[in-house]
Amino acid sequence: MLRGEKVGLRARHDEDIPILLAELYDDVVNSARAEGGPWRPITPGSKDPRLVVDDKEQGHVPFSVVALDGGALVGTATLWGIDTHNRCAHIGLGLLPAARGKGYGTDVVATLCHYGFIVRGLHRLQIETLADNTAMLRSAERNGFVREGVLRSSSWVMGEFVDEVLLGLLAQEWKSS
Repeated sequence: MLRGEKVGLRARHDEDIPILLAELYDDVVNSARAEGGPWRPITPGSKDPRLVVDDKEQGHVPFSVVALDGGALVGTATLWGIDTHNRCAHIGLGLLPAARGKGYGTDVVATLCHYGFIVRGLHRLQIETLADNTAMLRSAERNGFVREGVLRSSSWVMGEFVDEVLLGLLAQEWKSS
């Protein structure tokens, strides 16, 4: 397990899947804002690729996020789009509603940076988030990510186009605490 100050990033366990499905993916608005595509119902027991881990997939590393104080599941985190030639990847995370506003997001981003830069030897990490996702923007910027641009009206979310913010961080800019 990768350990931050407040959270641990560990392998996905079978018992995590129903919790993540119910609290993150079955919430139509949350799912539509996070997924970059339209929400659709998932048949119970199906092998939902957002949740079931394919250990052979090298470009996508999903984690379950647990609170170090007590071990409760608090969300999901992913290093995705890993490009080993250009040594870059994207960061994504989702926190369960009860875990939001407790500083877990900032710690998840820090722990994913450690994984990307130290464990994987990447040169650049990138985050794309909706412009009104102040929690993600704050978590990224607290970890040194720089706003590199705005993709105007680039995401169709629940009946309207929304701007997306692009943030980047280079290995030499990152400061491990």
